[in-house]
Amino acid sequence: MYYGRDLQFGYFLTPVAAGIPEALHLAKLCDDLGLDLIGVQDHPYQRRFLDTWTLLAYLASQTNLVRLFPDVADLPLRPPAMLAKAAASLDLLSGGRVELGLGTGAFWEAIRAMGGPARSPAEAVAALEEAIRVIRLMWSGQRGLRFEGKFYNLQGVHSGPVPAHQIGIWIGAYGPKMLNLTGRLGDGWVPSSSYAPISKLREMQERLDEGAVSEGRDPASIQRIYNVMGQISDGSSSGFLNGPVGQWVDELTLLTLDYGMDTYIFSASESPESQLKRFALEVVPRVRENVAKSSS
Repeated sequence: MYYGRDLQFGYFLTPVAAGIPEALHLAKLCDDLGLDLIGVQDHPYQRRFLDTWTLLAYLASQTNLVRLFPDVADLPLRPPAMLAKAAASLDLLSGGRVELGLGTGAFWEAIRAMGGPARSPAEAVAALEEAIRVIRLMWSGQRGLRFEGKFYNLQGVHSGPVPAHQIGIWIGAYGPKMLNLTGRLGDGWVPSSSYAPISKLREMQERLDEGAVSEGRDPASIQRIYNVMGQISDGSSSGFLNGPVGQWVDELTLLTLDYGMDTYIFSASESPESQLKRFALEVVPRVRENVAKSSS
């Protein structure tokens, strides 16, 4: 299940308000180490967290090459027309370095406590589908846009600005309906290893591909972004994605060649700076080498 896409690697940043200096340091380190992406989780109702879009804008101003995205944006608290405007604006300001991770929302009581809607699973999927269409319309540069949906509408708005590059819409999806939607409409899929373990990846990829084929799309056109949570150690393995460098290299190679993933956003629970350096300097080059050799 190898789709032949170029490998990309990044870091998963937690937007803790008390950790601003560390967040900036890690973002600059990602830039210096040549990583491709920084993903920032989005939980606006979490009182300890900074606003994700504000942090992304700040980090974009302090970095040069690394691309940034919300991993993933909480749609119920971020109206899609304004989300599109924010993403396009930051893409222009950063020189085309923004992608858009998008999710249906979770923790509905917390969302409702912040003034957002509490949606059923079916409503959440339907709202996300509408939002994707609204966002793409808002990036079109067209005037007098109209859209009539159950959850969102546009009443003659003039869209703009147009993003600096074609921003990818990467969808956080796990259930069958969401995977089908991602295959039909998404530019990328963003699961996390804690919720989508390797034992489930084949079945999930198949549902994603079925959705793509139903729309006449090539499944290989969809980027597969995996948030990988674990620890790089010098000792023996303590489980999947928890062990020495060689284990990480083997498992990320396996995930690429046998399970179809192509982008890895690394998250470490301890010693983030040293873990990030080990990931970028010791793991990433060897995974790239392994995949290049196996696919040539």
